[in-house]
Amino acid sequence: MTATHRSRRERLGALLAEHDVDALLVTRGVNVRYLTGLVSSNAAVLVREDGSAVLATDSRYVETAERVCPDVEIVRRRDVAAALVTRAARPGVEAHDMSVAAFRDLGEHVAVTGRLVEAVRVVKDEQEIEALRTACELTDRAFAGVVETITPGMTERQIARALEIRMMELGADKPAFDSIVASGPNGSVPHHSPGDRPVARGDLITMDFGALHDGYHADMTRTVALGPVADWQRELYELVAAAQLAGVGAVAPGAGLAEVDAAARDVIAAAGHADRFEHGLGHGVGLEIHEDPFLRASGAGRLEDRVPITVEPGVYLPGRGGVRIEDTLVTRAGGPELLTRTTKELLVL
Repeated sequence: MTATHRSRRERLGALLAEHDVDALLVTRGVNVRYLTGLVSSNAAVLVREDGSAVLATDSRYVETAERVCPDVEIVRRRDVAAALVTRAARPGVEAHDMSVAAFRDLGEHVAVTGRLVEAVRVVKDEQEIEALRTACELTDRAFAGVVETITPGMTERQIARALEIRMMELGADKPAFDSIVASGPNGSVPHHSPGDRPVARGDLITMDFGALHDGYHADMTRTVALGPVADWQRELYELVAAAQLAGVGAVAPGAGLAEVDAAARDVIAAAGHADRFEHGLGHGVGLEIHEDPFLRASGAGRLEDRVPITVEPGVYLPGRGGVRIEDTLVTRAGGPELLTRTTKELLVL
């Protein structure tokens, strides 16, 4: 992927002149990986306006760096930022990735440039989307295999572990994040940590999980019913499903982030549950599980083509339970491409 990484660095380099710097010192590990391909716990890369770069890492990673970054000059040094900061007259730095003390140690000639690499990462190339597509396929398949095994008496923690084990059996590198399984009244907590509560007939069970593949994160949520479904549960599910459909339908290149959020949020508000949907509608996914852009009422900016995002409305009723439905999808000119394909019909187990 040498050509791909070079192209990414050139896109980044084209932004530097707007910030009055002649290079960017990149120290965030995920951003170093994006620009060079090197996965390391201690590395930094200095990217110049023309896309050329110098990579610093310590002895543990030098051999790997030489193999995966053949077009980049490599410096062997433990203090990676100090090794590179003097190689530019006025470098920008990722101040959001370092302490105040570390920033001051770099010297007075450095400048703060903001989240430039994150801005470049928003629009994905087709290789990245293919990695996400595979991660989402593994997620779908794991859900299909585990949901049929859920029976009364299983605990939330057991269901979460079953999903994670199944994803890895299918080929995932690992879970993309700590899986959420919330049953019965616990469903009113959007990020409930799975515990020892046994699921019971009459429960709604919300499962939020995803597979990690080649560094890229899938994210999917489905809510299912165990046993008979009460009228209020079905009505709540149908409301969230309608909101999710409206949100997905609003996704398009050029659509405002706040506008997409509103498309789903207005459906929930019209049903009288505006105060029970307090989180944003969704977020970008890629090398991180939560990355730009963020779909929320205060969101500024617009979607571009080839931007993977989630759409995940939910309604949470304290003491009773909740419903959330989430897909990972990609903005496309002809309509969004769904990467998570599991049915959104209410499954009654």
